[in-house]
Formats: sequence, C-alpha cells, structure tokens
Amino acid sequence: MARTSTTKRQILDAALELAATKGITGTTMDEVAERAGVAKGSLYYNFSSKDLLFEALLKERVGALAESLRRAKGERRGQEAIEALVAELLDVIAANSALAKLMAAEIFRTDRVWQETLFALRHEALAVFAEAIAEASGPAGAGNADASAAAAGLRASAVFGAVLMAGLEWLVFEPERDRAEVAAAILATLRPA
Repeated sequence: MARTSTTKRQILDAALELAATKGITGTTMDEVAERAGVAKGSLYYNFSSKDLLFEALLKERVGALAESLRRAKGERRGQEAIEALVAELLDVIAANSALAKLMAAEIFRTDRVWQETLFALRHEALAVFAEAIAEASGPAGAGNADASAAAAGLRASAVFGAVLMAGLEWLVFEPERDRAEVAAAILATLRPA
C-alpha cells in the first residue's frame, strides 16, 4: 500500500466511519471534513469529488484485503488454504467492521462511478478463494477444466459472501462468540454432506 499523508489518512478514515453508518449516499463531503478535522479546502485538494474519495477508499481497503488473503493463503493448498482464508477474512472483518459494512452495502451496487475498480478488486480477493477451492476439489478432467474453473469462481463468491455476512452477524448479534467457533460453523457448511 502506498504511503498516505496524514491528512489523506484522516480523510479516508473519516469517510469510512461515516459511510459505514450512513451509507455513501448519505455521507456528505462537509461531514467528512468535519469528522476528519480538516478544512474543506484540504479535503477538496486531496479528493476533488465524493466519487474520487470513495473510489480511493475502496481501492485502498479492498486492495489491502486482497493482499492479506494472498498472504494468509501463502503456500497452503486446498482445504488448509480455505480454512486459513476464512480465518483471515473473519479477522479482517473483526478488525474493521466499518469496511465489512461498506462492502456488504456496496458490492452489488452497479450505479457507482467506482464500480469497475471495486469489481476488479473483488475479483482479486475472490481469485485467492477460487484457487484454494479448485485445489481442494482435485484435478479437473481435460474436458471440464473451464466448467471446474467457473464452478470454483462461483463457490469462491459464495464462500466470500458467507464469511462476510456471517462475520457481520457475529460482530453485531453474537460478539461474545470466539472467532474460531464462527470459522468452524462456516467451514462446516462447506463440507460435503
């Protein structure tokens, strides 16, 4: 992640906090400047529009999420990698519930200027899950490699979404539960019956 100035960091953090509670549409640039403790001129110097501000925020945070998933997977393969990815995503959600709330609210919005950026970053994060899922599924036959890759991609989306929503459910409604218990419940739903 590129080095971010103190002012930009304050602005991005304030924008995330506000958007997590009010939504992006309900968040104004005036509120961001006030929450960040910066003059409106500084806000507009760093981000000339609300769209550019939230695109930068999502690019930074979802990009960092994809990188943390790649690190968590590391050299792990198959089921071991899936377990590490579920645990890492739950840890990221627990450490940054504001980002999780924002992602849950924005991931399927298609009317946003930054949708293409978010789609590309989402794809990076899902690719890590898809690789682990494909490895856990075993080698694909010569005739069905494309179908196996498509199935792994769809399963990756399902797993990522399940972890995101279960993580939010955990933090909001059952914060007393241990992260390992939440991860075990998610992983139990992924195993064949």
